[in-house]
Amino acid sequence: MKFLIKPVLALSIFALVAPVYAFEVSSKDIQEGHPMAKTFEYKGWGCDGGNLSPQLMWKDAPEGTKSFAITAFDPDAPTGSGFWHWVAINIPASVSELPRGVNIEKLGGQNLRIDYGTVGFGGVCPPENDGMHRYQFTVWALPTEKLNLNEDTSAAVAGFTLNSMALDKVTLTATYTR
Repeated sequence: MKFLIKPVLALSIFALVAPVYAFEVSSKDIQEGHPMAKTFEYKGWGCDGGNLSPQLMWKDAPEGTKSFAITAFDPDAPTGSGFWHWVAINIPASVSELPRGVNIEKLGGQNLRIDYGTVGFGGVCPPENDGMHRYQFTVWALPTEKLNLNEDTSAAVAGFTLNSMALDKVTLTATYTR
């Protein structure tokens, strides 16, 4: 009987001192593993969608979070290196939701250049008949209020920077096919 009590007691004490957070991201516009609407398709490069960013919300960011970044990445793009659709940084820690078609600058954040050659969100636009593409919308919790990157910083360098310092990150992956 003594052997059963000690492990249970140890687990109970651990549960009291272990950090209790599970950083989560969700959306009213896109769902994990499901196709996105044409509203989120790019307008250009042969696509004629609404080019709006989806609504995103997150909760339970880790302690010490001072800002957020948002990225949208297509690992299935036929480039050999994927395709960056959005890199937004310096989003204040007080923000936990982005409305559809958000203006990041109005929230205090900053957009960087993406692979379309523009600054800001660029919707999905996989090549026709290229099969299903995954679009990874990632929210990054960061330990600093401001990243010293400018709008011409490449998405790859921004991704490297985010990976090197993030306290945590959560990803919602939606799909699209043309």
